[in-house]
Amino acid sequence: MKVTLLGTGTSQGVPVVGCQCAVCHSDDPRDSRLRTAAYIEVEGQHILLDAGPDLRMQLLREEITHVDAVLVTHEHKDHLAGLDDIRPIYFMMKEPMHIFALPRVLKVIRKDYDYAFRQHPYPGVPSFVLHPVNNDPFRVGDVEIIPIHVRHLTLPILGYRIQDVAYITDGSFIAETEMQKLKGLKLLVINALRIKEHYSHFNLQQALAIIERLQPEQAVITHISHEMGLYQEVSQGLPPHVQIGYDGLTYEITKNE
Repeated sequence: MKVTLLGTGTSQGVPVVGCQCAVCHSDDPRDSRLRTAAYIEVEGQHILLDAGPDLRMQLLREEITHVDAVLVTHEHKDHLAGLDDIRPIYFMMKEPMHIFALPRVLKVIRKDYDYAFRQHPYPGVPSFVLHPVNNDPFRVGDVEIIPIHVRHLTLPILGYRIQDVAYITDGSFIAETEMQKLKGLKLLVINALRIKEHYSHFNLQQALAIIERLQPEQAVITHISHEMGLYQEVSQGLPPHVQIGYDGLTYEITKNE
């Protein structure tokens, strides 16, 4: 399995428009963050996690030409506004794009991208097939996906476990039943907005506490704001198996036989 972090920033990205802080003016490319998304290649399947407003740039940068399914965490625009940018991939593949999300989120997709669902669609629009996700595992090809139910303040959202990798973003609470689904991971991708506590996202201390409890072989932080601080400085205080994520970071994960 190959995991690529397409973007690791918050809803405003980094640099933030008009901000004069040291992070927003850093010369380190690891401090520059597009909106959060990821791409997983596993057992012949190519899976996109979220489709934010920077998706076009992310697909071009990573030279991605194949997407079998999109797993959507929730309907906020920093995770959904770029869904139309997979149109060129749809044209190349000549197959409908399969989208998996909570039923509530699928309703938003139908509304926001209504032109893709009309009986007589305008020429050139993408074709989406919507799949509701509940509590049960589902499959993309032969790959099993386990939904992880998370809270983003009071909003129910989804994380996903794919084999020994789990992806959680925008979380502020994970129930005990869902924590049990996250045992035995080789890689945990989890959000941490900043050092200071936040009302609707984990901060760094909270994310590190979850990592400490779950004991994945590796963990990487995503959905990072400019308030986290400089990549180089924050990285120095982390455990050896924990990394601050940055755009384009990849992991190669070997499946246990």
